[in-house]
Parts: sequence; C-alpha cells; structure tokens
Amino acid sequence: MSKTKHTTPLITLTLLFFMWGFLTCMNDILIPYLKAVFDLEYWQAMLVQFAFFGAYFIGSLLYFLYSIKFGDPINKIGYKSGMVIGLGIAAIGCFLFYPAAQFVSYTFFLSALFVLGLGFTLLQISANPYVSILGDEASASSRLNLVQAFNSLGTTIAPVLGGYLIFEFFFDNTSGAAAIKTPYLIFGILFILVALLISKIKLPQFTNNDLVERKAGALQHSNLTYGILAIFVYVGGEVAIGSFLINFIGLEEIIGADEALATKYLAFYWGGAMIGRFSGALSMSAMNPTKKYLTMMLLSALSYVLIFSISGFTFQTTLPYLGLMVLNFIAFILGKSYAGRTLGIFALLCIFLIMGTMFSSGRLAMWLLIGVGLFNSIMWPNIFTLAISGLGKYTSQGSSLLVMAILGGALIPVFQGGIADVFGVQISFIIPLLCYVYILFYGWVGSTKKKF
Repeated sequence: MSKTKHTTPLITLTLLFFMWGFLTCMNDILIPYLKAVFDLEYWQAMLVQFAFFGAYFIGSLLYFLYSIKFGDPINKIGYKSGMVIGLGIAAIGCFLFYPAAQFVSYTFFLSALFVLGLGFTLLQISANPYVSILGDEASASSRLNLVQAFNSLGTTIAPVLGGYLIFEFFFDNTSGAAAIKTPYLIFGILFILVALLISKIKLPQFTNNDLVERKAGALQHSNLTYGILAIFVYVGGEVAIGSFLINFIGLEEIIGADEALATKYLAFYWGGAMIGRFSGALSMSAMNPTKKYLTMMLLSALSYVLIFSISGFTFQTTLPYLGLMVLNFIAFILGKSYAGRTLGIFALLCIFLIMGTMFSSGRLAMWLLIGVGLFNSIMWPNIFTLAISGLGKYTSQGSSLLVMAILGGALIPVFQGGIADVFGVQISFIIPLLCYVYILFYGWVGSTKKKF
C-alpha cells in the first residue's frame, strides 16, 4: 500500500482520538463537581473513574474470552466497523447523562460512565492497533504518538472548556446536577456524527478471514505480559494525578485555588501530554536529526502558546512550566529515539517530580506535579507498540489484553482516594510514584522480546 493512501485514515483517526481524549478528561471535571453535589468522600468521588475505567476491563475481558472461543472479532468485522460500533455505544453513554441529571442520581451517573467506557473500550481495541499496522512497524511508535498527541489536544482543551461549561455557563446552585445535561447531550450527538463520517470514508481494510485463532497465543510473548501491567500502572498513575489535581491545587498549603481556576492549571497537566506526544512522534521518526530537533522545539513552542492562550494566565505565572519543557526536550535527546530507553528516562523523571511534590509546598509542589504530564506523554504509545511488537496474528488479541489493563484507571485512583482520606492528599501521591517505578523497569528491561 502506498504511503499516500494513509493520509485520509490518519486524519480521520486524529479526530477520533481528539474526541475521546476530550471526554476522558471531562471525568476530572466531574469528580469535584459531583463530589460537591452529592457530598462525597474522596474514595466515593473516585468511583467516577472506577465506573469509567472498570468498563474497559469488563469490555476487554469479554472481548478476550470471545476471541479465545470463537476467534478475534476485529479480524472478522474489520477495524472500521469496530470503531463505528464503539462510537455508537459511547454516544448512548453520553445520552444517559440527561436522565441521570434529571433524577439527581449518583448511581445513574456511574452507570452512564460505565456505558461510555464500554464504547471507548472498543475504540481502543480497534483504533490503536489500526494506527500501528498502518505502515512500517519501525515507525509505529511515531504514528501512535502523533494521533495520541491529538488525543492530548482534547484533554488540554477539556479542562478549560468543560470547566467553563459546568462550573460557570450551565452552573446553577439550585438545580443539583443540571449543569451536566446539555454538554453531554451535545457530546453524544457529536459521536453519532463522527460514526457516520467514519462509516462513509474509505479506510484500508486489515481483516483476516482465512486464519482465525482460538487460543491465548498472545500471552506467549513476554513483552506483552509485562506490558499489560505497565499499561495498568501507567493509566492508573496518570488518571489518579489528574483526578486529584483540582482538589490538590485547592489545598491552602498549595495555592488555595477555587475549582474554576484550578481547571485552568489542569489544562497544563494534560497539555503536557500533547507537547510530549508531538515531540515523541518526531523523535521516533527517521527525520534528519537537526531538522527533527528544530521541528520539535517549534511544535513545543506552538503547543505552549495554545495552552497559555486558553488558560488566561500571565507569562510570569507559567515560567516554571517552560523550565519543565526544557527538561522534557533534554530527555528526548537522551532517549536517542529508542522507545524503551525513552520510556525508562521519562519514568525516572516522573519519580523525581512526584517525590518533589510530596516533600514541598506552594507553587513549587503544584508545578512539579503538573510537570508529570509532560513525561506521561509518550508512555501509552511507547508501551503499547513495545507490547504488541512481534505478535503477528495475535495483535488484536494482545490489544484487547492491553485495553483490559486500563482497569488501573479504575482501581488506582480509588486506592489513592482511601490513602488521601486517612493520610492526606499530598502523601497519597506515593501510589502513582510506585506506578512509575514499574514503568521504569518495563522500559529498560521488561519490554525485551522473549517467548515463554
């Protein structure tokens, strides 16, 4: 297949990744909002993530069991059909927010989030490996970093736009959870429109009707088995930090910001992933080194300008973030375009940043924690491509196992919430710190290909 035929699929997929990034990050807005509406403890508020990411585990487990019994569904129906069905299920989840708000029921909200998560599960199983196989294996990490960068663009815009819609534009102290109804109704309609768009666009087909495997052959590869746990702790650590960030920034010993202001800082956390993924796509490419690093600096600068513009902060306020961006650039140079090596370096820096957050206070603690987003950036695409490398006919099956591991996003924030209720929010960041210790191991050791 010629490279020119890959342009339309990649553009279409960037839209898809943008939308589900936006909706995933909206959970960080829902947590403090629903915590206030229903007067919840921290661990109860984290059930938002438990319901959403728990759906990934249930959906992926069912997919995996079906693939063992009857053969891989994606190999039969194709990646395109998988994405369209996933979008339809996600739209239903969004529409369920309307009756949940009408009945002012926390359980109903969690159910809507579960359905939304099921839709995203099928999108993850379909879209991530599709991007990986849409070209040479050597450039798979680069492509996945690129589309994940647009996923991060969605997570960057969501805190500001979503925070404005829920905490200001639709907010009403007298109407319970009503501020959520209209935004999610709009999101559901948008998912339907994107599903129709994908169904009409011609995408390259990668189906395998001749060879249908009915065994768990993917588990014979050590890079996948270690990668499953790496995805578990990565998603758990990233989601836990994002979930606590608004409440953390609101602590008096940090900066005591209200929710509307704190959501703007959240944009820098998720925006860091966008900066890092654009840089990661270039870093893993075969571009001339000088041109590569100059383009990385340019894209990083443009991304910073975007985040800075939507935040409304002064330049002086964000100076610490620029210093963290320089550190991020140096880390890419040290990684030398090797996916495993770069992953290990980034995990090590996350460990140091979180340790700094735990043992400092004020704006320093805040910016150190926000800076973790810059180094989270390449973790999902790098872990994913390292884990499915060499799986061949078991690629979709391996993908379903990796998506199953997104369960970390359901369990780790709740666990951290329990620690926060007992020992305080700042000490509770020991949980994501331990997550990055394992990712360090995977990047430097566990990602090596071996067969059991």
